[in-house]
Order: sequence, then structure tokens, then C-alpha cells
Amino acid sequence: MSVVTEVSPDGQKLTISVRGRFDFGRHQEFRDSYELLAKKPDSIVVDLKDATYLDSSALGMLLLLRDHAGGDNSDVRVVNSNSDVRKILAISNFDKLFDIS
Repeated sequence: MSVVTEVSPDGQKLTISVRGRFDFGRHQEFRDSYELLAKKPDSIVVDLKDATYLDSSALGMLLLLRDHAGGDNSDVRVVNSNSDVRKILAISNFDKLFDIS
């Protein structure tokens, strides 16, 4: 499994970990990770520690996640991205839409 979902015990925080290539092949798996939850969490963390690659479809998936979470009022963070992934996020100005660390 390339997308692993973990919900905090209180249901307030969702962590989505992506392993390997984050591309269109992960689309349905990534969407299911947050759309199938019974309750919408207050905050979402996308952990890219084990992501080796990110393409434009992954950027689109992050935007869909942000919209689902509430758009400008959402608390979505992207964490643990390697330098190549962080560079792609910066070039795409995603640092203006997400808290990236």
C-alpha cells in the first residue's frame, strides 16, 4: 500500500503518509484516505517522508484535499518532504496554500 492513513484517537487529526511515487497512480487511494472517513478531522497532515517523486497530478490531489478540508479555512500541512519534492512545491507556490515543513 502506497498511501497509509492514520486518524488520531480523538478523531481530530488525520495523517496521510505517501510512500514511493506520488503520481496519478495514487489518485483513488489518496482520495479514499480522506473522503471515506465518517467524520471530517480538524487538521490534516500529509507526510511525504517516504515519497520519492511528486508530479503535477499529485499537486492536483493536494488541491482537492485542501478544498475538501475547507479551502482557505482548512488546516492542511505537508511535512517531511525531501529537497526535490520541497523544490517542486516551492516552484508551484504551494507554500502559499499549505504549511510546508
